[in-house]
Amino acid sequence: MKHNRFVYIISIVGLAVLLTMLNITSPTEIGPVGVLLFFTTLYIEIFCIFSILLQLFRRIALGKTSFRGKDYLYAAVFAFGPIMLLMARSFGAINLWTISLIILFLALAEFLVYKRV
Repeated sequence: MKHNRFVYIISIVGLAVLLTMLNITSPTEIGPVGVLLFFTTLYIEIFCIFSILLQLFRRIALGKTSFRGKDYLYAAVFAFGPIMLLMARSFGAINLWTISLIILFLALAEFLVYKRV
């Protein structure tokens, strides 16, 4: 139960930082450290959303109320997918080939989590 509270608190703090950053600064004046902070907080937000959705799925579909540490790893890998799509979009390389490679990478990473942990 402590993990759930921690995820909720981190999500709220990350959302506050992200909204503050988006309202106060622009991409040209924020610099490299600000861009790193933006992508980090965006990843944290996406991770929190995926972990909450995974908790709901486990509770509704599987009938399990416990949330294992391995499930957080699954959410962490899934959360990297939108970041990779955003990176590919910034390079102007969104096409079927890029999307399929990102899906393949996520599937391999999920398989690694399944086998290793």
